[in-house]
Amino acid sequence: MPTVGIIGGGQLARMTAPAAIALGVRLRVLAADPDDSAAQVVVDAPVGDYRDAAAVTAFAQGCDVVTFDHEHVPMPLLEDLVAGGAVVRPRPQALRLAQDKAAMRACLTSLDVPCPRWATVRDKAELAGFAAEAGWPVVLKTPRGGYDGKGVLVAENPDDAAAWLARAGQPGGTGLLLAEERVAFEQELAVLIARSPSGQAAAWPVVQTVQVDGICREVTAPAPGLDPGLAAEATRIGLRIAGELDVVGVLAVEMFQTAAGPDGAPGDAGGRVLVNELAMRPHNSGHWGMDGAVTAQFEQHLRAVLDYPLGETSLTAPAVAMANVLGGRSSADGGSAMGIDERVHHLFAADPGAKVHLYGKQVRPGRKIGHVTVLGEDMTSVRARASAAARWLRDGVGE
Repeated sequence: MPTVGIIGGGQLARMTAPAAIALGVRLRVLAADPDDSAAQVVVDAPVGDYRDAAAVTAFAQGCDVVTFDHEHVPMPLLEDLVAGGAVVRPRPQALRLAQDKAAMRACLTSLDVPCPRWATVRDKAELAGFAAEAGWPVVLKTPRGGYDGKGVLVAENPDDAAAWLARAGQPGGTGLLLAEERVAFEQELAVLIARSPSGQAAAWPVVQTVQVDGICREVTAPAPGLDPGLAAEATRIGLRIAGELDVVGVLAVEMFQTAAGPDGAPGDAGGRVLVNELAMRPHNSGHWGMDGAVTAQFEQHLRAVLDYPLGETSLTAPAVAMANVLGGRSSADGGSAMGIDERVHHLFAADPGAKVHLYGKQVRPGRKIGHVTVLGEDMTSVRARASAAARWLRDGVGE
């Protein structure tokens, strides 16, 4: 059976392990530390720096296919891997657009994909010029490296951005920032696509995501109250992006749903969608599928990068809700003195239908340490149960 190598030892690689076992696929993980989430459960998990060419090259030599737990591997290193004969999926040319938000915006604009208004800015004058057209406040993003709300600033005026612009202009900085209009959205959506080298593609139902302080807190599948025409349009956009960029593996397309407009644009009956971010790997917006989809994203990603036929993506229940478990308060700060194992025990007694997935991470306030999924007939009910379970696991304190 083939060997799939994952660069990065985080929770995404960890949650891929059960799928690899089921498929009989050999899994290797390049971990940064022996205590990384995936290194705790994957037998073949050499430790190395993903920025070290020698470590990555040696790792890839033992793999039939190389894929990723994160997007941060330097592009020249990946290009050298491919030049040396390694099979890298997604390919570096596509992954570059997940690494560089400015390049992603330019590419999507060239494809006429609907996006927020944007510009690259290098100083306060350029920022003010963009805001004169798009309006204040402006959302500023570092083109590289940001995630979970990091690398994002909402600027009310040019002075708010002075420190960020100065850092970008320093040696080793990006030289510019990505400026985007602040979109007045009705809800945030995500479309998850899987695509194989042979061109087969599959899409899961469009989901709603709820972000708090830049961190995803909840995902509901399917997105509640979403107009069917708009859901179809969002899926069409996701499939088109995957095809145009020749993505192989799982692609997450995060979107804003805006209010209905007067111009009869696609999906106008239920508003429009604008593409916010891309991720070319399994994604937090798809974790619900571990229990709520016929084929979860981790199995599907393996199928895709190995060019196996893709699996069915339909829901296993009418309503699915997933809530992320964040590191919470210590007992000294008002949290429970119970350990996470005792909290899981009590949760299972209170709600036997709750499905818990913990990542083996050291607990820190605000850090994602797991998620809970609840399935049922009624979205309001399953969403409330998932949220309550996540709160309990976070602090051990009911509300």
